[in-house]
Amino acid sequence: MKTTTKTPGRDEFAALCRRAWDTLIPARAGYLADVSPHYDEVLHDVAQRTEHTGSLGKTDIAALVVWKRLSAQTRWVTDLMSLPDTHVQAVTERAVTAVRDTTLTRSEAARTGRGIIAELPGFRTGDALASAVLTAAAPQRMAVYDRRVQHALDTLRLPLTPTPGRYGRYLQLLDDLLHHGAAHADGWTARDIDTALYWTADPTRRQAADQHKPALAL
Repeated sequence: MKTTTKTPGRDEFAALCRRAWDTLIPARAGYLADVSPHYDEVLHDVAQRTEHTGSLGKTDIAALVVWKRLSAQTRWVTDLMSLPDTHVQAVTERAVTAVRDTTLTRSEAARTGRGIIAELPGFRTGDALASAVLTAAAPQRMAVYDRRVQHALDTLRLPLTPTPGRYGRYLQLLDDLLHHGAAHADGWTARDIDTALYWTADPTRRQAADQHKPALAL
């Protein structure tokens, strides 16, 4: 099983992954209990359209900017909106095809899709919006990344460096968590883990999640 970095060692990394589930399970329960079931409707709507069209246009990206609560008052937004929508759709169509390609591992698909979408303004640095677009393209395979997720991974001592190719390594890390989660991971998707990580990043939310913490077998 490939890990995200050379350290920690294989056995230590596996133990960290298994231990992480003690946090992920109650965090996911807390997220589901406290977050409105309507919150992700924008993501689901964009994903549904993408399922039929095979691409995302500027309107879809704008919806995801709002969903991710990102600033639209930046230069890249002007640059993106100045492009023909047909060009945006052509680029995102290639990215959609890449992340849906089941001949590639999840991390390979993520890395390929991330590289393609970097051709568009707003996607050349950072992974928050890019990961939202790729998750809308393949919601059962991809996952959202942002600074809250990174904070949670750091807290859990699961290494994810900011060097180029981070999104592919992030999906590999989620695969490793699913692999080492055994029975705990049954039925979980990569997206389920990212919401649990998101919830874990805020101490007040961790406290709320603890109220839903199940008894785990040692």
